[in-house]
Amino acid sequence: MTAFHEVRLPARLAFGSTGGVERRTQIATLASGHERRSTPWALGRRRYLIGANLRSLDDMAELTAFFEARRGRLHGFRFKDFADFKSCRPGGVAAPTDQTLGAGDGARKAFQLIKRYGDVERPITKPVAGSVRVALNGTETTGFAIDVATGQVTLNSAPGAGVALTAGFHFDTPVRFDSDRIETTLESFEAGRMAAVPLIEVRG
Repeated sequence: MTAFHEVRLPARLAFGSTGGVERRTQIATLASGHERRSTPWALGRRRYLIGANLRSLDDMAELTAFFEARRGRLHGFRFKDFADFKSCRPGGVAAPTDQTLGAGDGARKAFQLIKRYGDVERPITKPVAGSVRVALNGTETTGFAIDVATGQVTLNSAPGAGVALTAGFHFDTPVRFDSDRIETTLESFEAGRMAAVPLIEVRG
């Protein structure tokens, strides 16, 4: 991923944020009134609005400094989506059997972290360092390395044919600012108000 800074937006600057998943659906209405629906996107894309609840001038200054350091929309960064940041449910504890990454064939060592939403597989490219747990056929192993910049798991030795590789983890969403402008209003000597700042998920 080009122009990406491996730094996370401080969590307190995102409290009160809103966001969710966006899909793109193309709908063609035929003369008969029937519809044909299709999508050019295999995966949804996350969007967020942050900063609208900030009142402290210090916090607004910190968000502005973070924005400047990213050069506005130029550089991506990590964002913790508190509604979706684990391999399990938000209220659960990540376990090494949460998500199936694939099966061994006796030769392959590298596997990509993924999270499933029904039959949709989302590649997880920004796992949190120290959070990844891996299991082979349900038995946890420490014989692996994780690239926290790509989400690739590399086992010390290739699992045998048919051996199930699973993993549990925490992760960040790679995003960038979706505006080159930040607006603040001074309401008193110690407090102000900031217009909501948009973020959008980026893909490699």
